[in-house]
Amino acid sequence: MTASLEQALDALTERVSSLRVARTAYPAEAGQTLDAALAELGTALELLAEARRELRKAPKQGGKSGAQRELKLLRQVFRAFPVPVFVLDGGAVVRRLNAESTRLLASSDGFLVGRAFPLLVDAPRRAAFRSHLTAVLQSGEPASFETRLSHQGRTHTVQLALTRLTLAGEPQPLVAAVALPTETDVSGYGSAVPPARPDGALLMAAARRQELLAETARTLLEEESMRRPVALARVARLLAADWADWVIADVLRPGGLRRVTVLAPKDEPLGELVRQVERADPGAGPMVVHVLEQGTGVLHEMVDDEGLLGADSGGPLLAAMGAGSVMCVPIGPGEGVLTLVRTHERPPFTLGDLGLMEQVGVQLGLAVRAQQGFQSQSRAADALTASVVPRTLPALPGFDVAAVYHPGALVGAEFYDVFPVSGGWGFALGGAMGKGEEAASVSAMVRGGLRVLSVWESDPDRVVKRVGEALVRQGCGMFVMALAGFVRGRTLRLSSAGHHPAALVTADGTVRFTSGGGVPLGIADEAETACEDVTLASGDTLVVFSEGLISSRNDHGEPYGEERLADVLARHAGEAPATLAKAVEDDRHTFSGGQVWDEIVVMALRPA
Repeated sequence: MTASLEQALDALTERVSSLRVARTAYPAEAGQTLDAALAELGTALELLAEARRELRKAPKQGGKSGAQRELKLLRQVFRAFPVPVFVLDGGAVVRRLNAESTRLLASSDGFLVGRAFPLLVDAPRRAAFRSHLTAVLQSGEPASFETRLSHQGRTHTVQLALTRLTLAGEPQPLVAAVALPTETDVSGYGSAVPPARPDGALLMAAARRQELLAETARTLLEEESMRRPVALARVARLLAADWADWVIADVLRPGGLRRVTVLAPKDEPLGELVRQVERADPGAGPMVVHVLEQGTGVLHEMVDDEGLLGADSGGPLLAAMGAGSVMCVPIGPGEGVLTLVRTHERPPFTLGDLGLMEQVGVQLGLAVRAQQGFQSQSRAADALTASVVPRTLPALPGFDVAAVYHPGALVGAEFYDVFPVSGGWGFALGGAMGKGEEAASVSAMVRGGLRVLSVWESDPDRVVKRVGEALVRQGCGMFVMALAGFVRGRTLRLSSAGHHPAALVTADGTVRFTSGGGVPLGIADEAETACEDVTLASGDTLVVFSEGLISSRNDHGEPYGEERLADVLARHAGEAPATLAKAVEDDRHTFSGGQVWDEIVVMALRPA
């Protein structure tokens, strides 16, 4: 039986090839060629039926190994069959198709598997196809009729033959759909001749698809789309501009789906219908729930069930929206669902549109997850920043104090503070030598230690040393540059642990730097500090600053440095601390072209 079936298949292949040649060479005899082709279609169905009967007999004839051989043969027959064959389930979804089918529709291998076959049928003939399919499933009698198949810009008039299949292991009957083209451009079909170049319309459509994907990527990569939850709304506006009349975005939140975006047609007033769609429960829409659970897009090129998106007291939403075509695609893996609707006045969505929107959904999912991660890190960074930087500076008796702070590109470790001490008040500035959450947490610990110990200690040098000892015992492995000062009257006692010297700006514009010095905390068991006293005269200002200020660089790689800082301070001598700090900030911004890599702190203190 195996040899005879293979011979019959080879003979059928030769005859079909001859019919193709005759169809091309003798177009005037198309009628006779079609009659012969229909006869060959009947032969093909008989071969399929015979192979199926052999598969059923296989266990009795040869046991398990014989059944496997017959099954392997049947698969080979299906794959090599010289006419297009589709295997459909009871819902008309493509389960299998052979190589000839993919060549007919110019589709990539496997793309149509899982898609609804009626979407390939010309819209006016879909109802007839569904009726034939239902009749074949119910009666078991084969059906043959003419219809049109369309895909990727190609349309073929075919004679479609439907046969019910009952296979072991399948709970429901399947249907074999054999398609024999009767009107199509067969030049090069089935040969090595490359297909003709797509026409201008197809090129324009492909260009529009690429433009949409590129614009979507640009929109999602903008910084604001990462900082604020605007990605979905922006992409929805992009899609509503050209691709759909209604665009709806539902995202998965704790407690279920939540509708976050509804864009109506431009001529639709912002009235009750829009509010109905916004208020509707996404979980009541079968189509939305199916896409979210299955993770694959769904297309209804022609809406035949107006309850797909649910209903309210006024009836189905799709009916109220005037929907003619609708599709849903997942937003990432389980992030949500994007729904697009076109009204009856516009051409329906196609499988190409579905594939495009599935790519948009993937991009949206990546953006949503990136935004969530970014916002989570941003909240953590804000919390860490709050632990090292005061929200506001307190009012200090007898002094004007102002500060400027700029965060860096990464979570940094600079801190500054102003706090009460025994018999006066104090200030501190510094930072761990590193970046990220760990460095920020170490800086927060040092800031807190300086603040707490200053309640009991009267000398800032003693405070700085005790904090250094505690840092060493913690064993964190990080070093911290720090500067602390206690203010009593107009005298400032400074203690430096490897920090940059402060700048003293006199009323006449003279700028000199304090001694500074010392070793960063955390290096030695006993902290090595440098201590000095500075007395401020009327009109003098003390300016303390971070490493990030003087290490800022311009486009040529030159550092901002202490000399440029001194020049700016001299030009603004005698001005209020807030004005002085702002002048330094503006000059550094101009110097570095607005780039801020490391944190910048500038704090100015002047007797009132």
